[in-house]
This record gives sequence, C-alpha cells and structure tokens, in this order.
Amino acid sequence: MITHKNPWLILAIVSTGLFLIGVDMTVLNVALPVLAHELGATTAEKLWMVNAYSLVMAGLLPGCGTLSDRIGHRKMFVAGLAVFGTASAFAAFAPTPGTLIAARAVLAIGAAVMLPATISIIRVVFTEDDQRAVAIGIWGSVSAGAAALGPILGGFLLQHFWWGSVFLINVPVVILTLMLTFPNIPALAGNPDRHWDATTSAVLTVSLVALLYALKGILKADIHWDEVAAAFVCGVTFFWWFIRRQRVLSSPLIDFTLFRNAGFSIGAAGALFASFVMIGLQYVLSQKLQLVDDFTPLQAGLYVLPIAAGSFLAGPILGAVLFRVGISRMLALTLGLAALGLSLFALASNATPLLWQVATLTVAGFGLGGIMSVGSTSIMINAPEEKAGMAGALEGISYELGGTLGVAVMGSVIASIYAQSFAPPPEAGLAPSAWDSLDQTLTAAAKLGSDVGNQVIEAGKAAFIDGVSTVMMGGSVLVIALFFLMVIYARKNVA
Repeated sequence: MITHKNPWLILAIVSTGLFLIGVDMTVLNVALPVLAHELGATTAEKLWMVNAYSLVMAGLLPGCGTLSDRIGHRKMFVAGLAVFGTASAFAAFAPTPGTLIAARAVLAIGAAVMLPATISIIRVVFTEDDQRAVAIGIWGSVSAGAAALGPILGGFLLQHFWWGSVFLINVPVVILTLMLTFPNIPALAGNPDRHWDATTSAVLTVSLVALLYALKGILKADIHWDEVAAAFVCGVTFFWWFIRRQRVLSSPLIDFTLFRNAGFSIGAAGALFASFVMIGLQYVLSQKLQLVDDFTPLQAGLYVLPIAAGSFLAGPILGAVLFRVGISRMLALTLGLAALGLSLFALASNATPLLWQVATLTVAGFGLGGIMSVGSTSIMINAPEEKAGMAGALEGISYELGGTLGVAVMGSVIASIYAQSFAPPPEAGLAPSAWDSLDQTLTAAAKLGSDVGNQVIEAGKAAFIDGVSTVMMGGSVLVIALFFLMVIYARKNVA
C-alpha cells in the first residue's frame, strides 16, 4: 500500500488539473454572445463549441481510464496536461467557428487523458477511509465549483481582454502544474497486463455525437425527420456495437458488472443529474442575463457566483459527516436542498430583491455540489481498487454527459420556443435567420429604424423569456420528483 509524506499537497496538484477541466466546460457560456459577433457563429455552431468538449471527452474517458490503469496514473496526468495546454494555445487564436470547435475537441482529448488519473491518484495516495472520503469530497467540490466558476472567470477576462484569453490563461497554469507534479507525485506503477481497446472509444464517441444530433434535431421548431431518424439509427447502432464489444472482450473498457452495485449506480446517476442541472442552468442564465438584461459578461459571471460558492462549500462539509449520515440519506438531503433553491429561484423575477436571488442560488449550488460530491464518493468506494481508473472514467462520463445534455436540452428547448413565440411587427421585414436566436434578432434590429427596431428587440426578449421560464419550471419539477424518489429509496436502504 502506497503512502506519501504529504498527500494533501498531491491533492492540491491534481485538483489544479481538475479545476482546468471543469472551468473549460463552462467558460464559454458567457463568451458565446461575443463569439457570435466576433466569429459570426450561428446558434448551432455555438452549441457545438460548448458540446464538442464534453462529447469527445465522454467518448474517450472509458479508454483513458483503462489506459491510466495500464501505464500509470502520473504518466497519464502529465500527458493530459501537455495536450491540454497545447490545445488551449491553439483555441485562443482560432480564426473561425469550425477551427474553434476542432480546438475544443483536442482540448477534450487532453482533459479525457488527465481526468481518470486525478481521482485514481487520490484513491491510491489516501489510504485511510476517513481521509479518503474528505479528499474525494474536495475533489468533487473542485469539479463542481470549477464548472460554476467558469462563467465568472470568463466574464472577468472578456471585460479586460480579447475572447481568446479565456483559453490562453490555461497555458501558464499547465506549466506550473507540470513543474509541481514531477517532484511531488510518486511515479505510480501501472499494470501492463490491462488490455486497452482504442476502437471502443471511437465507437462510443460516434454513438454519442449521433444521438446528441438526433436529440437536438427533435427539439427544433422545424424538425427534419429524415436527419433525425438517420442520426438516431446511427447512434443506436454504434451504441449497440459498443455494448456488445464490451461483453465479449476479456478486459473491457467498461465493466458493466460495476453497475450491479446499487451504491455505484446511484453515485453515477447523481453525478450525471447534478451536472445536467448545474451546467444547463449556468448556460441559460448566462445567455438571459447578457441578451435580455444587458449584463456585461463579468456581471453575468458574478451573478452566478453563489452557485460556485455553494458548490465549493458542499464537498468538505458533507464529506466530513457522510459516513455518519449515510450515502442514500445524504443524497436525499442534497436533492431536497437543490429542489428548494431551484424552485424558489424559478419563482423570482427581476423585481425580487437581489439578496433573495443570491440566497436561492447558493442553496441550489450547495445542493447540486453536494450531489456531485456524494456521488463521487459513492462511485469510488464501491469500485475495487484495481478498477480505480475505470471508475474514475465512468464518473467523468457522468459529469460530461450530464453537462452536455443540460446545454443541449435546455438550449434546444429555448431555441424551439423562441422560434415559435417570436412575433415581430410585420413592417420589420426580417429575414428568416432572425427567428434562429435572440443574437440574430438583435443584429437584425440594429439595422432598422429606432421605432421598429425597438419593437423587434422587445418581441425577441419576450420570446426568449418564455423559453427560459419553461426551462426553469421544468427543471424544478424534475428535481422535486427525483427528491421524492430518493427519499423513498433512502427509507428502504441505509447506505
């Protein structure tokens, strides 16, 4: 069993890498209106700028988790950092939306290589159960809090620098982390007998991209059923191939028997759900605050700061008492807090006192961050040590898929409602592209006279608010329903 003189320093180092991964998942949320203007990005391109990162990452994580177990966790951590830093530099100077989407995909490769190693190093270095629970709780808080802090960091940088700074800032952090890694993190030996199957990762990635394309297509106001059907069939076929391949391989990248453990399955589901709500909520709020309420990117980022604060607080606090309360009961408690905060926030308006809005977002952030933290602990303590990398990869998949679905579903629902609700004055003579998004509407309105242009702007903002209100209320109902389901489960199972 490995021990180290300063495991908490190691936790800080790997958490820095994890922080970069989490921040880059949401940092673009406040930058999208700027990118739409600077690069001429469409609504579809903006969504792919966000989702390319999480989709590619989710597809590669199973292979990277097994590869981490095979060649050693420190080697994977270092390799992931190097790719991440290089891709960040390229993304900062991307000249077109397509180039930026490609750079984001390479960023995801670095993140996927790095992520399983972060949790696996913690799992190996912390040998005492109580300390390990706290360390994993901090890891979960960093993951949730980094995602919540992404819009704030992005807003600050956009306030003072050009849009590429949201990526370029990663480079010095990567260099510093690499310098600290070699003298402090032990060279953990891998298991060369572990089989690594690159084909599986490619198959899973294709499946996820196709299924997400189908999901976005069916949520559009103008549905092209032939495209949706083709994407859906492709996605299902490749996913079936992925599952079948895992069942026949002697050393699969994903061991589905792990999900037979209720604690492991509940942890993965909790991480996916919390990420869905948190990342989706930040995306929706960032767009609404800038496009409707005329906030600057920094102001929009600061508005969602309570979510980050609540998320950061949740991990260490809940990790310290988790085993006394029990995982099932703690998940029920955190779901209840998330439901309370989100429901009260959904009922608020611009006339609601700011302190009340801050309080509700803090409660929601604490609840969602708590779900992610408790879910992380539940996953790792219910996985055998020799499959720590695989468990870390599955945990990462839960986070990334949750965030991807949150942005895709909420963004597509808002776009669909917007296209149906937008009712500009007939004399405006707008092109069909004005119904694509509020960004396009505002651009078109700027070319009109003041009276007609103002009417178009008001109609666009009203339609966008309709979409946001629908998403917020729907999300609140979903969280409340899951809270009651978890309460029922907790009564039957004391974990």
